[in-house]
Amino acid sequence: MSAGGGTKAIIAALLANAGIAVAKFVGFLITGSSSMLAESVHSVADTSNQGLLLLGQKTARRKASVAHPFGYGRDRYFYSFIVALMLFTLGSAFALYEGIHKVQHPEALTSPIVAVIILVVAIGLETYSFRTAIVESRLVKGDATWWQFIRQSRTPELPVVLLEDAGALFGLIFALIGVGLATVTGDPVWDAVGTLMIGVLLGVIAIILIIEMKSLLIGEGATPRELDTILDEIAAGRIERVIHIKTQYMGPDELLVAAKVALTSGLSVEEVAQAIDDAEQRVRGKVPAARLIYLEPDLDRSTTPA
Repeated sequence: MSAGGGTKAIIAALLANAGIAVAKFVGFLITGSSSMLAESVHSVADTSNQGLLLLGQKTARRKASVAHPFGYGRDRYFYSFIVALMLFTLGSAFALYEGIHKVQHPEALTSPIVAVIILVVAIGLETYSFRTAIVESRLVKGDATWWQFIRQSRTPELPVVLLEDAGALFGLIFALIGVGLATVTGDPVWDAVGTLMIGVLLGVIAIILIIEMKSLLIGEGATPRELDTILDEIAAGRIERVIHIKTQYMGPDELLVAAKVALTSGLSVEEVAQAIDDAEQRVRGKVPAARLIYLEPDLDRSTTPA
């Protein structure tokens, strides 16, 4: 995926969440529903999160400097990590606090039909945003499952938007169930139960994102498929085999490849240089993200007579 990959999904989510946040907050002021308040804060957090993802994409495009010779690609991982933290604190923690408070001190809802109408409209808007994220993700997902895509993707924005939108959609459904049961039964505690369900849902999603973004921040290597391709392309021509190799994503679109390779003995300096250049070209042809390649030539001592 390019440096701007997933931008359409991010913008769609930002616009949807901004409009929904205003509508939910108005609904809370009218009804006093804790589910609506939790969802209002959730949407405000999501809107801020989309802004952070766009900021990360922008700052990651800065040119490399002496202090940062490998560039700023990991800015996208940093801001995605901040998004996960915000989802946990502003989304999950607030919803759990509000839910517990309303269980202890339940308050009757006023004009619950207003909340229902707003939630139904919000579900429609979130469904559109979620669909956009799915369409964008399918362009890069390949034949991986959705869970594999979330766990293995080296591009953070789409997995973040996918999980955020899924959480928002199910959160709205939980809020609708809570408001609906509170209205039908006359017991406002159901509204608090819906709020607690939203808090648990957002907490689970936030923890998954925190774990994944932390792993990317620390540094992840090439995927197993990419690594196999890199090894096959290096170990061709006059390179007999790869003695050892290390890879690491310096950003979503920049993979560092460092390897010690065994070359055919008796090659001249020019032939060694050409063999390495050819190997780098082959790798980049199959794995475009492999922009930084350092190959150290050596003799294959495992086959050298004692």
